[in-house]
Amino acid sequence: MADGDPGWSDLHLFLAVARAGGLSPAARLTGTSPATLGRRMYALERALGRELFVRHERGYEPTADGRALMADLADVETRIQRLIARPDPGARPLVKVSAGTWTTRALLARLDEITGNPADVRLRFIAAENILHISRREAVIGFRNRPPAEDGLAGRKLARVEFAPYAAPGAPDLWIKVAADTPSARWLDRTIGAHALCEVVAPRNSLDLALAGKGVALLPTFVGDEEPGLARVGETVPELAHEQWLVTHQDDRHLPEVRRTIDRMCAVLARRGG
Repeated sequence: MADGDPGWSDLHLFLAVARAGGLSPAARLTGTSPATLGRRMYALERALGRELFVRHERGYEPTADGRALMADLADVETRIQRLIARPDPGARPLVKVSAGTWTTRALLARLDEITGNPADVRLRFIAAENILHISRREAVIGFRNRPPAEDGLAGRKLARVEFAPYAAPGAPDLWIKVAADTPSARWLDRTIGAHALCEVVAPRNSLDLALAGKGVALLPTFVGDEEPGLARVGETVPELAHEQWLVTHQDDRHLPEVRRTIDRMCAVLARRGG
């Protein structure tokens, strides 16, 4: 009990003594010697400023304060046991993946290849255009357009990503603008300004509108080239071309479930078009 402040270990031993009715039976339950239990209970009473037990020849009987503390600790004990419970050995380990709209779409299209057959990993996809903090474990695996610069992060270079305009046959020559904080959205905003068919917040909606023949969408070539209903209606945009990087934490990348997921994702992305 550091600095006189009781911790959960002390309270856990208190519950054992109170429920067992004495030091010897509580010692058999907790693996702590009766002498140590006696000292810990005395120290706990001093720290709380309350007498918790009536000590007699038959054992330890909780006082009114002791019984009140037992009642107060009942819900706390349940919550703590739930928090520290060992995971189900049959449960698949969770791997959180952060990627932009288009990479998430490419990965989900081949989900079975990534999770394994039978599945041996549970994936949580966090589709976000902003970069999540892998160092803070907001995600375990992240996809970025530059190598990691933070200490403690590791990166693997993937295929080069390029963007081009796409439209369905007969679609009007009007841009579909994406109002998002991404390099491609910023380039389109600088290029066309307010002259657009419409604006969408979700990048995926620009693909939906292009497939419906409503206008021209700026898409990654690995997305647009694989859509049979679309064709390129212009050249790729050189200033938007970039290498893609898979980033993870140095401490996580050697975990078996993370290593499997990384290898499978890299294999899937290596086969994508563009």
